[in-house]
Amino acid sequence: MKKILALLALTSLAFTKPQATVSYKVDTQKSTVVWKGKKVTGEHFGNVSLSSGTLTAENGKLKGGTFETDLRTLTVTDLKEQEYNQKLVNHLKGDDFFAVDKHPKSTFVITSVTPQSGNQVQVKGKLTIKGITKEVSFPATVKADKAQLTATAKIPVDRTQYDIKFRSTNFFENLGDKAIHNDFELDINLVANATGSATASR
Repeated sequence: MKKILALLALTSLAFTKPQATVSYKVDTQKSTVVWKGKKVTGEHFGNVSLSSGTLTAENGKLKGGTFETDLRTLTVTDLKEQEYNQKLVNHLKGDDFFAVDKHPKSTFVITSVTPQSGNQVQVKGKLTIKGITKEVSFPATVKADKAQLTATAKIPVDRTQYDIKFRSTNFFENLGDKAIHNDFELDINLVANATGSATASR
């Protein structure tokens, strides 16, 4: 009887798939971050570049990671008139908004990933802007294999939580059509290439 139990245990171990963890490095040239901000009279949008990023997946499922954006690269793409375009870029980089001279980078660190249906997951993490860290949560679509991981997500951000109060109705009255919405959106498309696999464990 003992021999049979031992044989069954060995058989079970033989058919148990190892938990392979793969690390990925974000391709900052192929990955994109598009920002969009709205106001009463319209909206503006543009790009900002990722400066670095790493992600990990276990058996093809996202487990964790972090990435960093360089706010010095912020651009506006909806305004074609160069003078107005540059004026808005300078304003967004100034103290009324992101204070880029003092806080040139923003970071996001994943704290948990909850699987949903198919390739859908719910991501929670800590977003740091202007030296202020807040928790955010959002749905994402993630695909991963041994060579590459791709992820897309739209992240709503309440700017007032990061001391960006300019023309916010939370802090100023009688703004009328000068008001700017508190939330802005980050439309993220990540492409990351595998850098290696950790030792597999059962």
